[in-house]
Amino acid sequence: MKYAVTEESLANLSSYWNDFNQHLNQASLFVSPDWLETWWQVFGSGSELFLRVVRRGDSLIGMAPLMSRGETVSFIGSENVCDYLDFVVEPGNEDDFFFILLDYLKERGINQLDLKHVRSDSTVSTHLLNIAKSRDYQVIYDQEEISVEMDLPDTWDDYMAALTAKQRHEVRRKLRRLSEVGRVEYRFIEDSAAVPGAMDTFFKMFTESREDKALFMTEQIESFFRLLAANMAKAGLLKIGVLELDTQPVAIIMCFDYNDSVYLYNSGYDTEYTFLSVGLLSKVFCIKDSIERGRKRFDFLKGDESYKYHLGGKEVPLYRCRITIN
Repeated sequence: MKYAVTEESLANLSSYWNDFNQHLNQASLFVSPDWLETWWQVFGSGSELFLRVVRRGDSLIGMAPLMSRGETVSFIGSENVCDYLDFVVEPGNEDDFFFILLDYLKERGINQLDLKHVRSDSTVSTHLLNIAKSRDYQVIYDQEEISVEMDLPDTWDDYMAALTAKQRHEVRRKLRRLSEVGRVEYRFIEDSAAVPGAMDTFFKMFTESREDKALFMTEQIESFFRLLAANMAKAGLLKIGVLELDTQPVAIIMCFDYNDSVYLYNSGYDTEYTFLSVGLLSKVFCIKDSIERGRKRFDFLKGDESYKYHLGGKEVPLYRCRITIN
């Protein structure tokens, strides 16, 4: 069977992604067309789009969401706003995909792949590394970050039972203390028309809750967050969770609901209510909602903040993979 590698635009990718995703492995949120297009629009300057699709006959077997700078290719994205990345490959066709892709890259003068960050269960880790080594390419594979996630049980009671006795006691104590202060409501904003106003609240709480978050939120990053929220809301993936006490917003989270997983992307809270642990409890309510809607995984994403472990999260190592094509 004949293989072909074709150059694609992000617009073309969007046109057949729904069918594409039905037949391929459960691709990460961070390589979905809406995410890639948003990132490229804000941060793509200085790089050349190198988006390639591999087909066998008429069948698409995988996608390489890459960009190039000189003789180096890397994933479309950046580690400060894209937590982990990967190729998208039909299960069972990983070896064929990477053999074809590596030949294609070598023919076009690409001599370096710099891929970060990837999980240990990514196609990079499970297939590309071995193929590159079998060709005697230089491979450097180092852990640089960690992500935190957890599988979700069927019920809230099962979730609480899975926590340690100390964790369970603390969650219940904090929930009880909050309810004793006033009327508690947790709601989601998903309607596109309401998103801009919700993002104003998000930015205010985000930048005021921690100094490092205020430094992180540059004008360019804010532009990305606003465009991302708008595009993901249109795609039906955005959920902005607002924790209210007596109708007053006291904490807010920005998350995405994709492929039976909830991605907790970022959050903020009103520092006047720090004593009530509203930041942590906004995540607790989001986990509860995710369980009730039958989601299978809750992804706290990159970073080792202590609350992630207190709520049951487990570490997932993230690696940087550099391959020199001889």
